[in-house]
Amino acid sequence: MQASPLDALHDVMPPSEVSWWPLSPATWAVIAALFIIITLLIVWRYRIWQHKRAKREAISQCEQHQHDAQQLHILIKRLTKHYYGNQAVAGSNQLWATRLTKLSGQTFNAQELDTLYSPQPSAELAPKLRLAIKNFKLKEAIDV
Repeated sequence: MQASPLDALHDVMPPSEVSWWPLSPATWAVIAALFIIITLLIVWRYRIWQHKRAKREAISQCEQHQHDAQQLHILIKRLTKHYYGNQAVAGSNQLWATRLTKLSGQTFNAQELDTLYSPQPSAELAPKLRLAIKNFKLKEAIDV
């Protein structure tokens, strides 16, 4: 009896599994790029958060002086001075009313702001100033 040619074949040996370590240079480049991008995003968001800190502080102080229009006016002037410099708050009352209208989205006029310096400030000015502080624009171009 003749031997079968299949008996001469040996079992198939599967290759050993390929290790995932060490990583390829392309994988290291992707990991480094992701790390740099995430770091830059964190720094960028932190700077934005820091930039808005003065406005957050003004809003929290605004809650303490809800009905005091003079204190609210001081807060919004300090906020404007912080973000736009001394020149933005300097000038006539009419110029300040125009800038305040542009920066807050509320409509202010010089006569309305003049009542702040009277013995009895206008009662309806306090809610308007509170809303102006909350809606204060941080990146508005103003002509100084």
